[in-house]
Amino acid sequence: MRIAIASDHAAFDLKAELRDYLIGLGHEVADLGPDSADRVDYPDYGYKLASVVAEGIAERGVALCGSGIGISIAVNRHPACRCALVSEPLSAALAREHNDANVIALGARLTGADMAKACLDAFLAADFEGGRHAGRVGKLSNPDF
Repeated sequence: MRIAIASDHAAFDLKAELRDYLIGLGHEVADLGPDSADRVDYPDYGYKLASVVAEGIAERGVALCGSGIGISIAVNRHPACRCALVSEPLSAALAREHNDANVIALGARLTGADMAKACLDAFLAADFEGGRHAGRVGKLSNPDF
């Protein structure tokens, strides 16, 4: 699977560990930055990740910042992205199964590396169930206010 990963400075180390983990599992990984732990703004990397996923360059995305909240908000600004902030594997699986999430967000200050890997495993192993969820997911990209 083609997976894009991006972070801010607070999640730089976790990004590197997860990138290597995903490569070790045989995935093709695009590291969208940053290239160091120097201070950066998470929206810049969230928007970059959202574009790559929305354009189909990557099938899935991994968004990381200190809490996971800011970068998930940035990714979700793109109507083609459904980014779920998770902290344990069940939520990661349900994000795919019920919400057809194409990006997972994790907080480096809140989620350890082992738990982050377990979340990634659950997220990548799950498939969208469709059915009763399909109409709801469709509304996420096309709200009728």
